[in-house]
Amino acid sequence: MTTNNNYTYHTPVMLQECIDGLAINPNGIYVDVTFGGGGHSRVIWENLSQGKLIAFDQDPDALNNAWEAPNFHLIPSNFAFLKNNLKALGIEQVDGILADLGVSSYQFDKPERGFSIRSDEKLDMRMNPAQEKSALQVVNDYAAQELMLVLAKYGELKAPRKIAEKIVYHRMQNTIKTTGQLVNAIESMAPKNKTNQFLAQVFQAIRIEVNDEMNVLEKFLEQTKDVIKPKGRLVVMSYHSLEDRLVKNFIKRGDFTGKIEKDFFGNILKPFTEINRKPIKALEEELVANPRSRSAKLRIAERNEG
Repeated sequence: MTTNNNYTYHTPVMLQECIDGLAINPNGIYVDVTFGGGGHSRVIWENLSQGKLIAFDQDPDALNNAWEAPNFHLIPSNFAFLKNNLKALGIEQVDGILADLGVSSYQFDKPERGFSIRSDEKLDMRMNPAQEKSALQVVNDYAAQELMLVLAKYGELKAPRKIAEKIVYHRMQNTIKTTGQLVNAIESMAPKNKTNQFLAQVFQAIRIEVNDEMNVLEKFLEQTKDVIKPKGRLVVMSYHSLEDRLVKNFIKRGDFTGKIEKDFFGNILKPFTEINRKPIKALEEELVANPRSRSAKLRIAERNEG
């Protein structure tokens, strides 16, 4: 049995902070809903004695990073189906859940997956290669109005209508089949000296739409209310403001929109209590070693009684 973490697949961000946040009970049941390279999972598992670790990942490439152990189980599924998959294993509640959101280093660095602005590969961006919708459909089949809404909502871009119209103009000449062709179509729209940031925002918006990431995140968070035991921990790491806003509102107020509900005595009705009032960020040493940790925000919460 090897204990080497597969950091070539994805260097785990804020590894120790995540482990500390889970406050692991060696005999407890834990879930890593974003297995990836198994970096976080491996350390959670190494901290268990009689406990169990259940991991989720919809990307078949991630399955290659699994290991054999009686107290470890990897489920090849989207974490939107958290509760049903745990029930199938006879598990009703767990002691802690970790979610490291977004795209792994491996997915970004594998050009044929179509996540990166740096390559010229087929437009794909599917986290689950078995699903039907890909970036090719979003870019070439969405009406200009639909594209505009995607760019505005998920990319938080200025002038999303003009960008959408530019994409539609180019695809009318020829189908936009690759990431490079998409970059060529829109890079003239980038603000001065901000081309990479602009392209990253466009790609992010399309990727979120392809994978329905925000709806999946909401479904997952809603299920944690039932799945995590009282005093159990929820640890979520996000990489852009849209994700973090959902997580923050859910933890702080129990509502994705930020709306606050109170009981008769004026107490806020919410399922979790935040452990850290402000998001934890990577230390300078990690920022230097792993630049992708720069945008990470870690939030930790404890399940309330009742």
